[in-house]
Amino acid sequence: MLRLLILLLLSLSSILLATELKIASYNVENLFDDVRDGSEYDEYVPGKHNWTARMVEIKLNHTAEVLCELDADIVGLQEIENEAILDRLQKRLKRVGCPYRYSAITHKKSANIHVALLSRYPIIAKRDIRVNYSDRDRDILEATVKIDNYPLTLFVNHWKAKSRGGKESRRIVYAKALAERINTLSKEREYIILGDLNCHYDEYRVINRSFDDSHGKTGINHILKSIKGSDMLLEEDISLEREGHYNLWMESAPAKRWSHKYYGHKGAIDHIMVPYKLFDGRGIDYVNNSFAVFKAPFLFTSKGWINTWDYSHGKHKGKGYSDHLPIFAYFSTDPYRIEKRKPASTKQIEDLYRVEVLDQPIKLKGCHVILKRGDDAIIKQSAQGMAIYLYGAARALEEGECYDLVVSEISNYKGLKEITRIDYIQKQKSVDLQRYYLSQNALKSKDPTLQNQIFVNLTGIYRNEHLEIDGKKIAIYFKKKRYIPKEGSRLKIVYAHLGYYRKPQLVIYNQKDFIEEG
Repeated sequence: MLRLLILLLLSLSSILLATELKIASYNVENLFDDVRDGSEYDEYVPGKHNWTARMVEIKLNHTAEVLCELDADIVGLQEIENEAILDRLQKRLKRVGCPYRYSAITHKKSANIHVALLSRYPIIAKRDIRVNYSDRDRDILEATVKIDNYPLTLFVNHWKAKSRGGKESRRIVYAKALAERINTLSKEREYIILGDLNCHYDEYRVINRSFDDSHGKTGINHILKSIKGSDMLLEEDISLEREGHYNLWMESAPAKRWSHKYYGHKGAIDHIMVPYKLFDGRGIDYVNNSFAVFKAPFLFTSKGWINTWDYSHGKHKGKGYSDHLPIFAYFSTDPYRIEKRKPASTKQIEDLYRVEVLDQPIKLKGCHVILKRGDDAIIKQSAQGMAIYLYGAARALEEGECYDLVVSEISNYKGLKEITRIDYIQKQKSVDLQRYYLSQNALKSKDPTLQNQIFVNLTGIYRNEHLEIDGKKIAIYFKKKRYIPKEGSRLKIVYAHLGYYRKPQLVIYNQKDFIEEG
């Protein structure tokens, strides 16, 4: 009994004495100074576009406001012009009661902007990791801080964006430079990768073909090894993957995986990634389920948009903060505690039509791909069952094959139910698709259960953007204008998707999907 009591007291003492720290990453959106040195972006040249000393003061105040509210112990920053403006930011933070005693920044003279680190813990070593693709590419910052008696290395990144020639091969250069440096570290060294990597946590699945010049290979997933086989690492995998990295976005519900919006599209391009060492119960460990996006109300407009720094009509307006939201996670000298997650519940496609948002991923077994066009597809689980549309999520699927899928995001587009993200794919036996198609006799445009079904061998007359079949009319939409037939033409539709855009409509994807008979 006495021994048990001593063990309990020792355990309690360990918890009470543990050090917990909050680590964050924040792209501040172009924090420039008011000194002309020739390397500025055109919009931030002093004296142009209303970029003045007063505007710099406003930008400093707004950045300091976010960092004070965030209240992280260590924060990696992106888009800092130079050491001078970082020093001014430090002084501003101290003046308003949010001091960071220690700092580091990269020093590549030819880069327009840099990455930096602010820390309340001593920085005991720092260096730049050179990225040698071009003179303008930002270097990676490596900074080691001392937490109690434990060294912790932070790698602050800002990889090449997808605009202006930002093919995936550019980001692979960054990933390789980082991976090569990590491979030189002691196996016992604990480290964290953070920053704006300008790619999604599952980039290998969602990469746009126009950026894919590396045959599906991505920096974040393949070079940094954040996938296991062909799927994302899950929490139960990471301790076994001694060379892999666990992306903390996997801690969030799928619908919440975003910290940036680009033309209305939500993206998870800011990252915190950790190796197995931060789960091993020694030194510094990740605090389970502590990853989050910082969503203070003032970081959003009244319409719910990110309250970005306002540069409009060629002038800085002195309003807003950044086009990114900060992300953060907690780490501790207390050992990591794994909590077993509930496995994805098994559902039917019909169940997805009854909900608007998925709170957690669900599993769909036996999904037959009955049509695939590009990265889009339509799946059914049974010949008599409902069908659903996969929008931009079907790259790894093949028409005529059968799969078990774990679905993490769904949406409604103008009334059309869609699956927009898949987190797991397991191939099953291929099938004969003919029994999964519907015929002309089944076409009833007002039947909601027919949404997303594939109809074959329809015949009718094309008039006024409608197909007249047996005295009934249904809207028809051709994906390419050049496919549109002549008014009054008799058509034989080989394949048609019954989609929905405010009303039911037949969708024709390809010229081979129909025959114009006259």
